[in-house]
Amino acid sequence: MSLAREDMLRELELLPAWQLRQPAQRTVVEPLPAIEAVESPVVAVEVVAPIVVEETPQAVPVPVEVISNLSSESAATETEGELLPQTIEFSPDRRAAIMKMDWDSLQHAVAECHACGLADTRMQTVFGVGDPNAEWLIIGEAPGAEEDRKGEPFVGQAGKLLDNMLAAIKLKRGENVFIANVLKCRPPQNRDPQGEEVVKCDPFLKRQVELIQPKLILALGKFAAQSILNSESTIASLRGKTHDFHGVPVIVTYHPAYLLRNLADKSKAWEDLCFAVTTLQRLQSADIPQS
Repeated sequence: MSLAREDMLRELELLPAWQLRQPAQRTVVEPLPAIEAVESPVVAVEVVAPIVVEETPQAVPVPVEVISNLSSESAATETEGELLPQTIEFSPDRRAAIMKMDWDSLQHAVAECHACGLADTRMQTVFGVGDPNAEWLIIGEAPGAEEDRKGEPFVGQAGKLLDNMLAAIKLKRGENVFIANVLKCRPPQNRDPQGEEVVKCDPFLKRQVELIQPKLILALGKFAAQSILNSESTIASLRGKTHDFHGVPVIVTYHPAYLLRNLADKSKAWEDLCFAVTTLQRLQSADIPQS
């Protein structure tokens, strides 16, 4: 997975880690040429000694990427007509602002997001679709070409298979189910998401989880599972177990697009769905007060 460990530690607010500061660079200015004495009552000027200038370490660039409604500041800070350099560092202020948004504000922020380079190649963002009070939250990897055109996750053949999987456990898209992705924008040519992209999108997904308050998360595919669980484990090792994402139980299964190419693993996916149903029933029973 291309997600860097440092990116995820930063998002989990375990960074910055202190590092030894590099010694200041010294720039030596060559001595000026000697000034020849001239016949004059004035005393000849002495040779100027070499000048040593000590450079001050540069400050960390101020982040200028802004999501609409996150603050009243402009999208970029200008100094004498020039933009300050952008930085890909995670902004705690940006995360804090996202985590205070209501549902409508969050949708608008996702639609206007330009926090990473995917904003330059997408057709539109894909916020997610379904019941905002659902017990089931389905999380995939990222939008594909068709999703990018329609603005809805899991359309096309993979979407049809997902709908069939849900129907098999008596669920339906939009009814007690919300479907989202780790990334809200399509990576070009459907390449794997990059670490910075996941870090920038992660607060959106976390806020969706907080607002929906699902009983159970079903992670579809290796990348979605590895991203939300901060793990590099294989699907095989993650299946059949209950994991955790900010207090919500997570069950991992195969992505529908993978199942279309590997029909033999559909039986394993069915086992995962049955395990998910059993897990949710157990959680619902625990919520019922005992008489």
